[in-house]
Amino acid sequence: MFRLTRAAQHQPLNAFRRSFASVTTNEIGAFTADGKRIVSMIPGDGIGPEISISVKKIFEADKVPIVWEDVNVTPVLKNGKTAIPDEALHSINRNKIALKGPLETPIGKGHVSLNLTLRRTFDLFANVRPCKSIVGYKTPFDNVDSVLIRENTEGEYSGIEHTVVDGVVQSIKLITEEASRRVSEYAFDYARSVGRKSVTIVHKANIQKQADGLFLATALDVAKNYPDIKVQDALLDRVCLQIVQDPTDFSDTVMVMPNLYGDILSDLGAGLIGGLGLTPSGNIGRKASIFESVHGTAPDIAGKDLANPTALLLSSVMMLRHMKLDDHADRIQKAVLKTIADGKYRTGDLGGKATNTEFTNAVISNL
Repeated sequence: MFRLTRAAQHQPLNAFRRSFASVTTNEIGAFTADGKRIVSMIPGDGIGPEISISVKKIFEADKVPIVWEDVNVTPVLKNGKTAIPDEALHSINRNKIALKGPLETPIGKGHVSLNLTLRRTFDLFANVRPCKSIVGYKTPFDNVDSVLIRENTEGEYSGIEHTVVDGVVQSIKLITEEASRRVSEYAFDYARSVGRKSVTIVHKANIQKQADGLFLATALDVAKNYPDIKVQDALLDRVCLQIVQDPTDFSDTVMVMPNLYGDILSDLGAGLIGGLGLTPSGNIGRKASIFESVHGTAPDIAGKDLANPTALLLSSVMMLRHMKLDDHADRIQKAVLKTIADGKYRTGDLGGKATNTEFTNAVISNL
């Protein structure tokens, strides 16, 4: 059976910095006259505007040198296809960095997923999903420290479907060498930059011999250019089994995989640390990058000052590291984690009774 080397009991200094990171691509971005970076903010739907305000308040309290540019991505139909408004398109293309709250795709109006539209529009080829246990917040596992990188543009999410005959539908899984190579290169670069010793290629090439076979062969070919990084491959079902038996087996590797597998395994990892409300996410492209909370819009608590902003805050920490603002990222990250560990101002989803405002103010106090 596939088995990874167990990570050391005591991890290096700044282990959280190592986990909540991303590798910078060739972005440039926009700046104000006094040198502050301009960042597009997509507040999103439901609780999105509330948690976005929390991020803004905490960034202001820490004097982070950025300026927010709010944009609306409510979809429009152009030539029968879902598209984001020109204003948002121009903002993200200009600024190269965006932070996004949860989005709700309109049902029954001809629109495809807004998140999928954003990935396609800006060619966000790699989704980075770190999952790390939070000290002081008890879950069945207290030693999770995994990083998953998901190919973000093709696979089963390519949207190529058609009806063969009545009652028979065919969905095509698209795998290309080009997309497989660039996400694999990103995974190896990521592992090297954050000090992880290996890359694990997750696949089902035993069944999908051509599609996953191409992904696996391409990733193994990329590995030849990284002799300092160990490489291994593992079947998706075995990884799912093993990560819920002993998460520490994945504490010193970076997992890379096709689109659908990453969607499933990243949520499984989130469940190990307490849910999507504690999980950051970054979508990386060569032209722009978008960092986001991956939980839902929670319309049942929207506008009630009950939302937990942790996922968006930790995603903003990833964003700051991507922008090389590590000192601010460190302070905000430590303040968020201390607030949760102290337990006094936890929101309802974490078993507490604090409001969003109370949680936000506690984080500011802990800066």
